[in-house]
Amino acid sequence: MENRILKKKNSKRNKIEERDKSFHDWYRFVLSFPPHLVDELLLKFKLDGNSVVLDPFCGTGTTLVEAKIHKIRSIGIEASPFAHFVTSVKINWNVNAYELEHAVHSIKDKCRDTLNSQGIIDEFPTNEFLIDTKLTTLSIEQQNLLLKNSISPIPLHKAIILLHEINKFSGKDYYNNLLLAFAKSIVYHSSNLRFGPEVGIGKVKNDAPVISPWVYEINKQISDLKNLDGEYFADSQSICGDSRKNFESINSKSIDAVITSPPYPNEKDYSRTTRLESVLLGFITNRKELQAFKKALVRSNTRGVYKKDDDEKWIAGFNSIQQLSEQIENRRNELNKTSGFEKLYSAVTKHYFGGMYKHLLSIKPKLKRGAKLAYVVGDQASYLRVLIRTGNILAELSEDIGYKVVDIELFRTRFSTATGNELREEILILENK
Repeated sequence: MENRILKKKNSKRNKIEERDKSFHDWYRFVLSFPPHLVDELLLKFKLDGNSVVLDPFCGTGTTLVEAKIHKIRSIGIEASPFAHFVTSVKINWNVNAYELEHAVHSIKDKCRDTLNSQGIIDEFPTNEFLIDTKLTTLSIEQQNLLLKNSISPIPLHKAIILLHEINKFSGKDYYNNLLLAFAKSIVYHSSNLRFGPEVGIGKVKNDAPVISPWVYEINKQISDLKNLDGEYFADSQSICGDSRKNFESINSKSIDAVITSPPYPNEKDYSRTTRLESVLLGFITNRKELQAFKKALVRSNTRGVYKKDDDEKWIAGFNSIQQLSEQIENRRNELNKTSGFEKLYSAVTKHYFGGMYKHLLSIKPKLKRGAKLAYVVGDQASYLRVLIRTGNILAELSEDIGYKVVDIELFRTRFSTATGNELREEILILENK
């Protein structure tokens, strides 16, 4: 790591590089770790075509895609139905790019004809009062799942028309590619969403293009698929499940390495990050399904804590975590913070580390002796500015379970708005004894 990653400027260590964009850029979480970091770890662990790498918090598939490029077999676990879908599309390279290209032209033309007949020209802002039809919208239940003003009425109308045409190709091997490009273009080109540490609403646009951004995004996929030119790449598998327990389909002692970035203990609600695309594509249709998704996540924020949660029992004997939780609660009392969320800060800290303990314990039987593990984690101070040394605590838990702590390497520092200081983001390196 010293000879490549740390030679980059701190501000560029988490940036995706131009050479990394193939397949990765089909859709990425804003704060995903970069492909070049995975590349470095694959080399560091000396993995090859006979190896199998696991990413138990695989998000949108960065580890799996990079492993596939290196012709290394890979398995990913992801609790989010939408993120699991993204990964499944990004690792499926058995798609006929020319048939996909033909479908895109057909969909584009039909959508434009429909919109033009309604007085809407996609590339130019439209006055809602000049439209010759009632705007199509979502159900009240769907709307209630979204952040208010996530997408304006006219772009939403156009998006629903585009999705209607895409759905006519259901059953085709490239159908999911059409949907993935739709998800990315709607969120990053047509919606009002903005992304920072948390998703929020930016400038609310009355109108925005929908069809042309979708064509732009799908053309990236077509280009990458054409460039494969029949070359062999390793198998990849994406599993939708809870990373604390859903490892039944993975053979015992079959994994050579783990490369992953789990959630950190903070107030980032990961279910909000992909809410718009999850609702539009039907991965979440009601509150019950949203809750089921949240319950499959490691408890890393107060919006995802439930009465029956008991992950804290796994770390009851760790004084460091108990003292940290008490410190957070004492700070809350000192500051007289009384909101429901603030009262949960100490509890979510214990649930988080309990969930991670359960995860590390659950995957151990699946690892080969000597398997290497890399966890990209960050220190946090979201809870009333009490510093949580995530990497150090996870190292303590790992040693208790029976892993060897090889190193805790600095990956980068990042500015904390809570403290005004730079916090460490680290790579916890473990070995399965």
